[in-house]
Amino acid sequence: MTVNLTRIYTRLGDGGETHLGDMSRVPKTHPRIEAYGTVDELNAHIGVALNAPGLSDQYADWLRHVQNDLFDVGADASVPEGGDRERLRVAPEQVAWLEERCDEVNATLPKLHSFLLPGGTPAAAQLHVCRTVCRRAERLAIAVGDELNAEVVRYLNRLSDLLFILARGANAGEEPLWEPGRFR
Repeated sequence: MTVNLTRIYTRLGDGGETHLGDMSRVPKTHPRIEAYGTVDELNAHIGVALNAPGLSDQYADWLRHVQNDLFDVGADASVPEGGDRERLRVAPEQVAWLEERCDEVNATLPKLHSFLLPGGTPAAAQLHVCRTVCRRAERLAIAVGDELNAEVVRYLNRLSDLLFILARGANAGEEPLWEPGRFR
């Protein structure tokens, strides 16, 4: 698949509309635009996480893999079902890859006995930011409705789990725990 970007500005969006991947025009506030725009925001936050002190090389490799997959997620979300052309769609194998990483890291972590406060190391704190943005992207993808590939929602759901688990791993056992009612 080739992508050619010859000009960055086109002036076509100046009236508050944009093209979907099938070239149909919609308002920039359309649920699809909100969903894949938030996926783009998530990808940018992952870029910040990749530069956080203390992030392991293995986690960084996985996050670069995720960044590429998030472009697949955005491409999928940007094109309604149907049409004459075959489109890039998120596949169950991409979700399975996330599940494998979740299981791999989670097996090394102690059991949780309380909810976690977002924070800890710089890498863990940024991964928690990524997790919350991912959850928002998931909610917005659900709002698109049945015309969105269900694998997009599954991918985002599983990715938020992985980001939580990676944040735990990045804290290396020094996790800030919620203490209910502590400051009453």
